[in-house]
Amino acid sequence: MNRAQLDRYWQAYLALYPNSLCSNENYEAEQFGDNPALANELGNLILAGVKTATCSALWEWEAEGSEIPKVGLKTIVLDGNDNPLCIIATTDVEIRSFNQVNEQFAFAEGEGDRSLESWRQEHWKYFSRVLSKLGKQPTPEMLLVCERFQVVCT
Repeated sequence: MNRAQLDRYWQAYLALYPNSLCSNENYEAEQFGDNPALANELGNLILAGVKTATCSALWEWEAEGSEIPKVGLKTIVLDGNDNPLCIIATTDVEIRSFNQVNEQFAFAEGEGDRSLESWRQEHWKYFSRVLSKLGKQPTPEMLLVCERFQVVCT
């Protein structure tokens, strides 16, 4: 999707709240996951209200030279074909190590059977794929950017 299409989607969202303070806000646009199939799967979990949290390795943010998300950030969630699915607002951000992720956060991520064991297993695989591109390997102590969010527009 090109920037003009994203801007139109964002403007349609803003039109729903004409007197809102968010008219001056910026937004991000991104797929969840590291491939189109995973982006579709995770996007559908978000739309269903099952997935209300996500995480990424702090190393990824550092490699991109990006600031970590802040509470209030709006993100247009894209499907595997870069089509907008919804807009989410970040409600909480914490930095914690992989081995400090708890059952509640794993459940909020909404993936697999939503258990901590499943979360650890699947996220270890994910981070192994993603971090290898940065010349790194996951460790139990690696820092994660753990976000909670809510859907604000579909």
